[in-house]
Amino acid sequence: MATPYATCYLDGEYLPLLEARISPLDRGFLFADGVYEVVPVHRGRPFRLREHLKRLDDSLRGIRVSNPLDESGWSAVLQRLASESAARELLIYLQVTRGTEYGRNHLFPKDVKPTAFAFASPYPEPSAATLEQGLRAVTLEDIRWDRCDIKSIALLGNVLLRQEAADRGADEALLTRNGLLLEGSSSSVFLCVGGTLVTPPNSHRILPGTSRDAVLELVAGWLPCEICDVEARDIASCDEVWIASAGRGVLPVTSVNGKPVGRGGPGPLWSEMYARLQQHLDDIASTPAI
Repeated sequence: MATPYATCYLDGEYLPLLEARISPLDRGFLFADGVYEVVPVHRGRPFRLREHLKRLDDSLRGIRVSNPLDESGWSAVLQRLASESAARELLIYLQVTRGTEYGRNHLFPKDVKPTAFAFASPYPEPSAATLEQGLRAVTLEDIRWDRCDIKSIALLGNVLLRQEAADRGADEALLTRNGLLLEGSSSSVFLCVGGTLVTPPNSHRILPGTSRDAVLELVAGWLPCEICDVEARDIASCDEVWIASAGRGVLPVTSVNGKPVGRGGPGPLWSEMYARLQQHLDDIASTPAI
């Protein structure tokens, strides 16, 4: 994320981000005991807000933490942060931890209030070079824990994988396990094979992507799509590779492990997908987020 905006939300209060404080005994700090969401705001409207908040609910349920706000409460937080930023393209980060106890114990503490935090940053628009040339990726063996369907703040595995990709001169790591392609270190992944869009199925090893679901909805009636296990070796023979995420939208991957994907540039199917997404964002800009 770029330099964040000045105001944040912390446990019911709006205050300057630089003045926000939590206890060092917060279990998010001690155990990474919490979950998060990143909600994009496009044209001044939170995109797929209901889906993001449902996934937040699912993640909290997965770690047995009560959601401190309901749908309308979180919606109000996002709307205020977006309004105070005075920008129409944003990323808003939400985080909920189990809370703070006096001490450090592995077992869940009793009668502890969850910590709720949110702040906004400018949306990182893709550069002209990225749109014209695409992204570089490398395949790396997945080293993360076995419940990637929970959007945990314990992101050390993702951080190490993304940094290794960067050290190799790549923009993203495409993660594999037992020969199967799963997802990116911070994105969902698609392959275009003979005019069919292919993406791995949701499982405990993959985060259910809200941007992934948006892509699947937008290709309906245009591209045939298969949700199935994807062999990592299929990357070498596919026509196009896309990644999708809240912070990147849908972008083309044009080289993997130093070898070109397809013809080595953004493909025609991605170009159409990108145009469809931008048109969709324009079309829904004046509609309620929830």
